[in-house]
Parts: sequence; structure tokens; C-alpha cells
Amino acid sequence: MKNLFEMGANFDDEDKGWSSDNKDKPSPKTHSEIKAPEKHQLHLAKEKRRGKVVTIVKPFYLVKNDLQNLVKILKKKLGTGGTVKDNSLEFQGDIPDQVRRHLEALNYRFKI
Repeated sequence: MKNLFEMGANFDDEDKGWSSDNKDKPSPKTHSEIKAPEKHQLHLAKEKRRGKVVTIVKPFYLVKNDLQNLVKILKKKLGTGGTVKDNSLEFQGDIPDQVRRHLEALNYRFKI
């Protein structure tokens, strides 16, 4: 007789050991599609973190290495700190106009 109150562990396959139902979660979707700068539709946002403003530009469809190189170039041009997080660039300070100007010079496009 089958137990009606089974809680998710499967003990029937003795050669495999036991397994749990909640271990096979799908991985989060990643943007594997690489786009040319002209095909990007970037969005600028500002957030306040610990009393300081951070300018965020996203989403980028580039290889991680290219994104690291882009943030390095922009940090030098802007004279500020910045980092790459989850296909977005974050810069210290309230500088959306300067970020937009430098990215447009590199042929990136923005949503209006």
C-alpha cells in the first residue's frame, strides 16, 4: 500500500540513495545573446545607497570581459568609481548626463 502522506523525499530507489523534490530548481535566465552597440536599448536609473547616489545603466548584452573593459574606459573618462553587476554598470555619483554622453559617443542607444 502506498503512503498517502509522502512529504517529497523519495526512498524507493535504494541504489541511488534518497533525493528531495526541491533540489532541481531551474537556474535563472542569463542573457546569452550578444548585441552590437547600435542594437542596445539602455536605460538610466539613479538609486540612493547609504546616503549616496549611484547611477545605473542597464541592460547590456555583452560578454563579461567586454563589459569589464567598457566600465574601465568610462571610469577613466568620468573620473569616478564604478562596477559591473548583472549586465548593468553602476557609477558613483549623480552623473546620468555624462554617462549618457560618453556611451552615445561609443554608439550605444538609449530608450527615450
